[in-house]
Amino acid sequence: MFQGFSEETLQFMWGIRLNNRRDWFLEHKEQYLRSLYQPMKELGAQVQQRLLSAHSDLELNLKVTRIYRDARRVKYGGLYKDHLWFVLHAPREGTWTPEPTFYFEARPEEYEIGLGYWCPRASFMGQYRQKILREPEKLETLARRLNRNPAFQLEGAEYKRSKGEVSKLLKPWFNRKELAIGAVRGYEEGSAFFGPELADQIAEGFEWLLPFYRWFKEIELEPEPTE
Repeated sequence: MFQGFSEETLQFMWGIRLNNRRDWFLEHKEQYLRSLYQPMKELGAQVQQRLLSAHSDLELNLKVTRIYRDARRVKYGGLYKDHLWFVLHAPREGTWTPEPTFYFEARPEEYEIGLGYWCPRASFMGQYRQKILREPEKLETLARRLNRNPAFQLEGAEYKRSKGEVSKLLKPWFNRKELAIGAVRGYEEGSAFFGPELADQIAEGFEWLLPFYRWFKEIELEPEPTE
């Protein structure tokens, strides 16, 4: 049962950011496992179970990232990540296609609760835009929902050139290379980060994001041909 993160969690994340070396990590590995990785696993499993219990139609796999950085990215950011996250998304079968993904990420400065839609190829976002053009009213309803909630913000890199004409309400959605809807929170005194109520906060955030998740799931994707 998740009981909350601790000041030790923050100390480790700042520590690995400032000392991104193998010798420092090995010296503090037990701290990493005890204060960050194991609580993250417990938190993810608890949130996953709550969502699946409330929504029998959902199928969500849990993945908790590891701290070891991809070897291809080591030269850009050191051997280890200074942040950790878990994600919940539907199982992927066959050729890889995008899936809307719930996420929780803890960083040294803050934590974030959100829903992401990340595509490895531009053609998938083209199919996303086609859905908007076919059924703009559905996304307009969701866009208004987001605009009424100051806690969540639309994020993601945008194309410099317009990809087409849509309503003013949908422009922030239409021109994205990728997108996420996230709520960032801090570690001030009394923060939910340090107690079991964090699981409730995340689950409630994911519940609020569920209509957006279902909209993304409706996108009819044509898988890229294998090479």
